[in-house]
This record gives sequence, C-alpha cells and structure tokens, in this order.
Amino acid sequence: MINRKSFIKQAAALTAGTLLPLHAGERLLHEFSGPKLTILYTNDTHARLDPFPENSRQFAGLGGIARRASLVKKVRAQEKHLLLLDAGDVFQGTPWFDVYGGKVDMKLMSEMKYDAMAIGNHEFDRGLDGFAEAAKKAGFPMLASNYITRNTPMNPFVRRQIIKEMEGFRVGIFGLGIQLHGVVERELFGNVRSQDPIAVSKRGVDSLRNFHDCDYVICLSHLGYRYENGQTDDITLAQSVEGIDLIIGGHTHTFLDEPVLVENPAGKQTIITQMGHSGVRVGRIDLNLTGSTENIPFESRFYLIDGKTGV
Repeated sequence: MINRKSFIKQAAALTAGTLLPLHAGERLLHEFSGPKLTILYTNDTHARLDPFPENSRQFAGLGGIARRASLVKKVRAQEKHLLLLDAGDVFQGTPWFDVYGGKVDMKLMSEMKYDAMAIGNHEFDRGLDGFAEAAKKAGFPMLASNYITRNTPMNPFVRRQIIKEMEGFRVGIFGLGIQLHGVVERELFGNVRSQDPIAVSKRGVDSLRNFHDCDYVICLSHLGYRYENGQTDDITLAQSVEGIDLIIGGHTHTFLDEPVLVENPAGKQTIITQMGHSGVRVGRIDLNLTGSTENIPFESRFYLIDGKTGV
C-alpha cells in the first residue's frame, strides 16, 4: 500500500482532481472491532491491459491488468467480504480493443471476479452488436439504470441494479450512464434511450432502501465528476438525491486523492470517489459493518499500480 507522503513524491505527474473538504469526523479502520466490507474499484481502464511503456511521457511503467489482478487476489486473501466494481469505459484506447473489441477485457475482468460495472460511453464504440459480442464474455452484471435498452442487442446484458448481502448487511448497487446524445454517435447507440439520471436515481434508491431493505447504496456513475456548464455530474447527483452512500465515478478521468463528501437533501454525507484512468490506480474503501447503519465509518486509500504494489 502506498502512503500519502510516498504518493506525493511518486505521482507528481498525475493530474489531481479538484477536491472538496473531507469531513473531519470520519473514524479510521484501526478503531473497528467487528466485520467490515472492503470495496475495490476502477474506472476508465480503456483497454490498458499492458503497463505503460517505461519511456512513456506520462504514467511510465504504471498500470497493467496482471498487476491489478495480483493486487485483488492479495486483498481477497485478507478480507472476508469484498466487492470489486468498475465505473465504465473499459473499452477503447489501445490495440487490444482495436483487435478484440473488448472481449479480452471482459474475459479477464470475469476471471478477476468483478461484481459489476457501469456502462460507459465507449462501450458503444462498436455499436450495439459489438457491445453484445463482448458482453457475452462478461461473467458479471453491466449496470445502467437510466438507459432503456428494450428490443436492442444490448438488452440481455444490461441490468438496472443488483443486491449483495454479507452477514445480513445488504448493499444495493445501481449504474448510471452519461446522456448519449452529443457524446456517442447516433448510429452507434441505435434505439437505446437515455433517461434523466436524477429522476431515475430517486426512484431506484427508494426501491433499494424501502423495498429491498438495503443498508448501503452504491452508485456506479459514468456521468463525470464535476462540470461548469450545468450538465448533471456526480456532485449534482449527490446534492439532489438522498440515500446514496457512495458514488464511484468515471468519465472525466479525475484523480481524487481522497474521497469528496457532499451533503445530500437529507443532511447526510454522500461519498464521491474516482480513480483517474488507464488502471494506474485501484481505489479501496473499507466500511465498518458493526453498529448503526445511519453513519457507517469508513477508511479510504488507493494503490498505485507500479509493479511494487503491496497490501
């Protein structure tokens, strides 16, 4: 595990996202006395299956799916309860995608036992048939609660939400995709339709909380971290929808060194996090599963995937 001082020295080339203040009252894991849930997450890996070349101008020698898989395996061996999640844009960016169209990514992510991923805009880059061909290799759900996919090749592979349970603790997970018009070429998304992510989220969270009795709700968002043009982003989502505990974001390639906490309409805190792009980082959040579910203590960290990653 890389500590904060080491990161500052090693990662000067990384573009840090704009941060809001971290809530000062959060407790750390060393105070936890009971079971916990560990969440590992990625976003915008963009077919970066190999590490960046050592002579790369940016991220030299970093990344690589074999290293990420090794890290996940180590953490799984240490933690009883683990979720592995991705916030979308697995496709596009290297010759691996040009040749295999995402099928290799899906196969390797399945072998790593991902629990779910959001659908990013680049998942449409080979059209709906291309998405379906790659999705056949995915042994995990692909989530987009605000996309209407009926009567399209995408439909059999897309789910709105899933629920995971460990020791009676129920976690609801749903996905959000970005507005397709203006981002994805019309012929690529065909008859798939986007819905308003805030309205969809309000309905979905209400269902997860009140019908499915979820104790914790995670949104895998490919909306983007923050915009200045009024477009719906993760900050707006957190401020507008109560009941989301954690937003794992993507699309804007934002490197957040620490989670951002945003007050939701109920006056509670929603955690927002994002790990940049290209798999050079894997994020981690640990939740305390003991005590009240009203204010669950957490600890966050990230791993820099540099070939020397420890746990």
